[in-house]
Amino acid sequence: MARTLAELEGVPSTELLARLRDGRPAAVLLGLIEREGQLHVLFTQRAQHLSVHAGQISFPGGRLETCDAGPEDAALREANEEIGLAGDAVSVVGQLDSFLTVTGFLITPIVGFIDAKFEPVPDANEVDVVFDVPLPFFLDAGNVVHGVRERMGVAFRVYEFNYDRRNIWGATASILMNFKDVISK
Repeated sequence: MARTLAELEGVPSTELLARLRDGRPAAVLLGLIEREGQLHVLFTQRAQHLSVHAGQISFPGGRLETCDAGPEDAALREANEEIGLAGDAVSVVGQLDSFLTVTGFLITPIVGFIDAKFEPVPDANEVDVVFDVPLPFFLDAGNVVHGVRERMGVAFRVYEFNYDRRNIWGATASILMNFKDVISK
């Protein structure tokens, strides 16, 4: 809740406070993988035929299910379902602040190192492409575009990255900014 409120410009609306209180729990894996001697961040591009967020860049993840012991289990289960990433190929090192989306999901980002030998196998029902971006790209302040969007009667700070003709924005970009803040301290 604190992270979401920190992104506001102004006073939170009643609608926003209700969404924060009633956010549907979800989790994503912010996966780091070594490529060519440096860390890269792993992403998916959601399938074009999906009814929600079609074609958008995201981290593997989704809703917490009753079978999940918590956000870590959910993120690893979803990564396995979406891109074939086995849980034993990930060394989880922690989690970031949860993030509320405008669609009402309260996302907990799980951070983990992925075995460098991992080869993704995207589930075509959910994912069109799996790709990675060098971590230093996100650490360079010149690569982020800052903006403001109005949602639920409140102005939110928003972020956007453009890498190799891919637009990384929304919750994914906000999670990257939080990650950048954490590792830059």
